[in-house]
Amino acid sequence: MGRLLITGAAGAIGTVLRRDLGPRWAHVRGLDRRAYDPVVAGEEVVVGDLRDEGHVAEAVSDVDAIVHLAGVPSESGFEEVMEHNILGTYRVLEAARKLGVRRVVIASTNHVVGFHPVGECLDDSSAPRPDTFYGVSKVAGEGLASLYADKFGLATVSVRIGTFRDRPTHRRHLWTWLSHRDAVHLFDRCLTAELEGHAIVYGVSANSRSWWSNPAGDALGYQPQDDAEVHLAAIEATDPWSVVDPAEPAEQRQGGPFVGWFTHAYGPR
Repeated sequence: MGRLLITGAAGAIGTVLRRDLGPRWAHVRGLDRRAYDPVVAGEEVVVGDLRDEGHVAEAVSDVDAIVHLAGVPSESGFEEVMEHNILGTYRVLEAARKLGVRRVVIASTNHVVGFHPVGECLDDSSAPRPDTFYGVSKVAGEGLASLYADKFGLATVSVRIGTFRDRPTHRRHLWTWLSHRDAVHLFDRCLTAELEGHAIVYGVSANSRSWWSNPAGDALGYQPQDDAEVHLAAIEATDPWSVVDPAEPAEQRQGGPFVGWFTHAYGPR
């Protein structure tokens, strides 16, 4: 394949994609705010800030597709998530429009629907109910991806990433886990499958208990292989059900502990 840009390339997901997806591309360029060591031969490293239009234009130049992962990865103050997640996503999409990149895959999050009750089955048409400022910023990112698809003809995918881990370690992960193997397969399908317009896909493995139906993922050919249920005994040993208070908001809503966080200048409380 052609030339791929991964923003947030030094992060957890970016590192796995560079290692396991990168070799399928002729050239991989990674953009991050800090320098990092390449994981595949020929990988290009670009150090820059998404808030800087010039840095983004340099990174987007001459690529065929983009995986946009960069941004604040969890709850933070409103101004910080606005600058890095909303403005940063706009910079990437606008550069893609100007420079003729037709496929952009954006990291969204399950926290755009975090205030839906546990047990409610959601799909790509479910209304956003964000559980944090972080979730709000990703709702905005999905909106931008949809706008650039409808107005400018880009093919865009918003991936509502669940709990990205090598293996699940918490009870909530039985519903939300996304394994490394399945993540690589999912992003590969998002980048290479036939697509017009904007799609919303849940980034989740084949968990028996999952809250999320994935028709857009099915349409892209995403076929996850891993199920968190295999790790049930290990999870119960470290995170026993006996200590659960069902009245806790974290137990009632799909966003888990995110629904109880309130963030101000000093961080989550």
